[in-house]
Amino acid sequence: MIIARVFPVSLARHPSKQVFRGFLSLRPTPKRSTLFSPSRGRRWGLVLGTVLTTSAIALQTAVYADSVDNEEGPVERKPTPLSSLVRSYVVYTACSIPGMVDWSPTILSTLMSVPVVKRITEAVVRITFFDQFVGGESAEGTLPVLEDLRKENKGCILAYSVEVDESEAAGAAKKQEVPAYKRIVQEMIHSIDVAADFEEKHASASGVRGTWIAVKLTAMLPNAQSLINLSKHLVDTRPTVPSVVPFPGAPHLTDLDVLESPTIQGTLLTERDIIDLRNLYADLIKVCTRAQERGIRLLIDAEYSWYQPAIDAFTLALMRQFNKLPNDDTSPSSNFQPLIYATFQAYLRRTPAYVAQSLADARAGGYALGIKLVRGAYYPHETQAHASHTSEDAAKKHSSLSICPDLDPPVWATKSETDHSYNSSVKVILDAVVKDMEQNRPSTRKVSWLSFLKKEQRVGPGSAPLTIGVLFGSHNWESQKLILEELVNRGLATVEGPTENGETIVRVGDEVAPRVTVAQLYGMKDALTNYIVDRTRSSSPFVVKYIPYGTLVEVMPYLSRRAIENKSVLGNGTAEEERRRALEEMKKRLLG
Repeated sequence: MIIARVFPVSLARHPSKQVFRGFLSLRPTPKRSTLFSPSRGRRWGLVLGTVLTTSAIALQTAVYADSVDNEEGPVERKPTPLSSLVRSYVVYTACSIPGMVDWSPTILSTLMSVPVVKRITEAVVRITFFDQFVGGESAEGTLPVLEDLRKENKGCILAYSVEVDESEAAGAAKKQEVPAYKRIVQEMIHSIDVAADFEEKHASASGVRGTWIAVKLTAMLPNAQSLINLSKHLVDTRPTVPSVVPFPGAPHLTDLDVLESPTIQGTLLTERDIIDLRNLYADLIKVCTRAQERGIRLLIDAEYSWYQPAIDAFTLALMRQFNKLPNDDTSPSSNFQPLIYATFQAYLRRTPAYVAQSLADARAGGYALGIKLVRGAYYPHETQAHASHTSEDAAKKHSSLSICPDLDPPVWATKSETDHSYNSSVKVILDAVVKDMEQNRPSTRKVSWLSFLKKEQRVGPGSAPLTIGVLFGSHNWESQKLILEELVNRGLATVEGPTENGETIVRVGDEVAPRVTVAQLYGMKDALTNYIVDRTRSSSPFVVKYIPYGTLVEVMPYLSRRAIENKSVLGNGTAEEERRRALEEMKKRLLG
């Protein structure tokens, strides 16, 4: 997900989709919990007391500003409001309490069932988890956040974090209203317009737009089971190739042919699946067409491995259409860059081979490859589902969602293997960026007399189309530092004098800016985000934040069903680290 992309619509719906999701959605374990033991009563009192204190702090009024870059020096960063520090401390303290995440669905459902208490609960959730991890209730509602980020030369990824509620969808159909999933498609198109309007007010010197849109396929059709059925069909019928990419494999040009097939006999797909998948593809074309018209890049979020073959198939088809390299005779190429970005999850065993295969296919197919590299956010679910899938227990095997045919799970066995997969992929991808840069430089471009007469030569720096773009999503300090080091090592960035902390400054030029971006989730790892901004100089946002949005009523059910992503991001002491950071900042603010 970015690290692992947390929200799904995102940095991995990034993002993500986030901690809030994890806070709400894990099921309680059958064993007896000690969550409400007397020894924890005082801690709960402190948390709830602080929550109520936070609710009394007035909201800050957003200040709008012109586009700001840090090309000539560090940006001036205004202090984090005390109210935000208190909120962060409360949220991460709650996430640090053993059993809190596991029992949160039960706690919330109980509180929400009491009429008067329900309103209090919604108010508390809004000023804590919602405000910490959600950028606003609407696309327009995120604009104050976008403005504040841009003043610090940070971009964003907007993610409409709402999933289809099947009961709601069924109810809407009975009332002949617009189905829930269709409203989500409409909102994605609307968010593109909001992002484009924002970017038109904040044009950078490099012409790079710092606002992206995340797209989550499982939210765009009435039943996500259709994607699973298509994935099963593809795993069973894809032709084998000499250089095999491990499960979930690599997409093929013929993957979506089944949608045009007059018959579905012999497949797992039903007639309803085919209709829904055809409609999904048509809706994706609409979303991508609007994004192309408005110049806004799209990130196709990755999801569980049992959805991934189908997601890969749609993503490849979209890249081949909307990332098609322009013809010099018919269209200008100077401003061309990938529109569609596929998500590569480093925790999957296939990733090293898949990155290499994707680069080769893009070169052979004449389209630009957009890559979002994340670690992955579904590790526990992947391993548990695979264990059930390979179990001798018939009941467990039947209930498993896994479709992996291998004895080993689709994810790496250890975190160190995932780290190696991510960091090695960073180097391979940046090598491809170097090649892309070289073919854009006139000094290395060969122009024959025949091509000159045909007027097919490219003139001027940067006039050739970009063939690769990458967004590195990660909350890992080592990986983010590695990215900066490798940019310098490959000549993609230059080094200047040290910062106040004694570290070198990395200058990212306008030629690299359209090709390389890094990202973290909104409400998390702000210290890392600020570190990158302070260490880099660029005329357009080099770092972006993954910002989910949606109304409280819309987002709560969605986040409550998607717990696992957040728990993986908050692991390894991240919640405790964020809590300590907020506490230390509050001490400095109050005590000097």
